Amino acid sequence: MRKVRENEATMTADKVIVLSAASGAGHIRAADALVSAFEVRGVRVHQIEVLKYTNGVFRRIYSDLYKELVNKRPGILGWVYDSMDRPWKYQKRRLALDMLSSGRLVKLLLKNKPEIVLCTHFLPAEILVYLRKKKMIDAQIGVVVTDIDAHAMWLYRDIDWYFVAAEETKVYMSALGIPEETIHVTGIPIDPTFGEERRKSDARLQLGLDPGLTTLLVSAGGFGVGPIEALLQALLKIQHPVQIAVICGRNPQLENRLKKFGQTSRPLKIIGFTNEMEKWMAAADLLVGKAGGLTSAEALARGLVLAIVNPIPGQEERNTDHFLEEGVAIRCNNIPALAFKIDSLLSNEERLSRMKQSVKRLARPHAASDIVSIVLEGKST
Repeated sequence: MRKVRENEATMTADKVIVLSAASGAGHIRAADALVSAFEVRGVRVHQIEVLKYTNGVFRRIYSDLYKELVNKRPGILGWVYDSMDRPWKYQKRRLALDMLSSGRLVKLLLKNKPEIVLCTHFLPAEILVYLRKKKMIDAQIGVVVTDIDAHAMWLYRDIDWYFVAAEETKVYMSALGIPEETIHVTGIPIDPTFGEERRKSDARLQLGLDPGLTTLLVSAGGFGVGPIEALLQALLKIQHPVQIAVICGRNPQLENRLKKFGQTSRPLKIIGFTNEMEKWMAAADLLVGKAGGLTSAEALARGLVLAIVNPIPGQEERNTDHFLEEGVAIRCNNIPALAFKIDSLLSNEERLSRMKQSVKRLARPHAASDIVSIVLEGKST
C-alpha cells in the first residue's frame, strides 16, 4: 500500500472523493456517513452519485429494475445474485460494459485527479482500478462493503483498503487471494448519531408515542418496498401491549394505503420519508422488516433486536444467516405467523435479554470514524 498523504488539512474536495450509487438507499447512506466522518477531521470531500454519470439505459437497469425485482420478482433477484457470485469469473465482461456506459464518470475522475477515493458501491471500484492500472489516475482506492457478505461483484485485486463488517468476511476474502493486511473489519459505516446515548422514554415522548409501551418499528427500506400492508395486518394481531410505527420510505403511495387502516386496536403511526430515523430507532425495541446492511447496522447501533420478515433472496438472506448465528434476530418466512413469533419472543424475557446483550456486542456505531482513521492515519484493525 502506498503512503497515505500526511498533511490531511491541505486536502481539497478534488483530492478526496466518496463514490456511491443509488441502487438501494443504503449505499448512499454509507457514503453520507463517510463524508461526515471526513468533515469532522477537517477534510473536505467531493461526494458523487455515479449513476448520474452513466447513460440512461444503464442507469435504469441499476436502479429501476432493482426496485421492480425487489417488489415483484425477488426470486429472480436471488437467482442473479447467486449466479453472479463467481469470484474473478465475469470481471472482464463487466468492466467492458461499465466502461462503455460510464464515459462521463471517467471524464470526471480524470479531470479531478483524486488522491483518495472510497467506494460504497462496487460499480466505480473496478473503473478506478482499471484507470490506475493504465496510469490514467494515481489514487489510493478503498472499497466499503455495505452488506455482511462479500459478493463477487465487490472483489477486485490491487485495492488499497477493504472495509468489511465481519471477521468471517475477512477470512473468506483472504482465502481468495486478497492481501490480508488490506482487509479491515470495521463494520458498515453509519451516521454517528445512531451511537449516541438517548433514553427511549424521551425519544418516544418527542415522537408522540407512549413512553411506557413496547415499540415495534417497521422499516420498508429507503424505497418503501415489500409486502408492508400484509405485514402490518399481521402485527395488529400481537397479544402483548405494543405500539407500532411504520416508516414508508420514499413511497407516498404506500404511505397513503397504510393511512387507510384508520383506527386500530393499538397505537399506530404511519410515517413517510423521514430524516429522523435515528430518533425512531431510539424509541423502538424491535425493528421489523428488511435485513438490508445499512438499516440493520443502524438498528444494532441503537440496541434493537431484529425481526426479519421474508428477506430478499441474495444479500438479505446472507445478512439474515449472520444475524441469526450471532443471536440478534428472529426470522419469519410466513407473514401470518409473525404475531405468534413476536409474542413468543416478548414472553421469553430471558431470551430477549440475551439477544439484547448480543446486539451490544455486535454493534459498530463508530465504523465511519474508524474507516476514516485508517485511511488518513495508516492505522490497521
